[in-house]
Amino acid sequence: MSNLKELIKTKAFELGISKIGFVEPRLLKEDKKNLEVWLSKNFHGNMEWMQKSFEKRVNPLKILEDAKTIIMCALNYYTPHKHLTNEYVGKISRYAWGDDYHTVLERLLKEVFNFLKSIKSDAKGKIYVDTGPVMEKVWAQRSGIGWIGKHTNLITREYGSWIFLGAIITNIEFESDIPSIDMCGSCTKCLEACPTNALIAPYQIDSNKCISYLTIEYKEKVDESLINKFDNWIYGCDICQDVCPWNKKFAQVTKFSEFYPRSFNLNPNLFTLRSIKLEEFNKMYKNSTIKRIKYRKFQENVENILKRKVKVDER
Repeated sequence: MSNLKELIKTKAFELGISKIGFVEPRLLKEDKKNLEVWLSKNFHGNMEWMQKSFEKRVNPLKILEDAKTIIMCALNYYTPHKHLTNEYVGKISRYAWGDDYHTVLERLLKEVFNFLKSIKSDAKGKIYVDTGPVMEKVWAQRSGIGWIGKHTNLITREYGSWIFLGAIITNIEFESDIPSIDMCGSCTKCLEACPTNALIAPYQIDSNKCISYLTIEYKEKVDESLINKFDNWIYGCDICQDVCPWNKKFAQVTKFSEFYPRSFNLNPNLFTLRSIKLEEFNKMYKNSTIKRIKYRKFQENVENILKRKVKVDER
């Protein structure tokens, strides 16, 4: 299968996929224990789907019974634009500046899988881009794409952590690649930079304190003591990645124009965002990950920051 593997890799790179790796699917015994402990401490917050899909999450054979290979793909999304530090300017995580990455990467993975099926007519498979019960970062590490950093994001030598991950689980057997080794060393910049102390220890995150979780997944009222540390983030957060030495040294500009910022996403005025209506929101954020949190949550995020600003101004 070595020749077929090379053909798949060549096809992926032709499509613009940044990295690709192959790994045998199996029960993740050690990661299963770690996930059990993490869930027992309620570090997943209200992301109940992580508990409900537990067995599939730790064993891909529960997803595709005759799976022989997981093909992991990484797509670089970095653009050279910067966040401004301005009192009334909101901050949006750079992964959400452009089009919805789920759609872009899924399209590429489908092309890769269709290419595989054109050669192996008996090929079966499941494709996931951050929406299914797959531990993408674990499999990406095992397939040699990169390692899981102390901020719990995957880091690659070539692109830092500015990547999206997607998986093709297939019944076609390929030789596994060599797993990546941890290259974080003694660095703890990400832990030191997190304003809410969500990174409670190296490689451990408490989602309940994470700005990204609180501005995207969390559906309840956010504690004001945490909002005071948000530093104008209204969708996601890049702080732990911005300080990472691998990102500072090795980030490369993406080849995909879809990931370049929409003009209103780059350093938006908070008062302008507060004034937009539902219809305008739906139009602005069509085909964007931001639309997934819906209008009400987005407006709450904006208002949380503005309320804090107004309180400061009144002093």
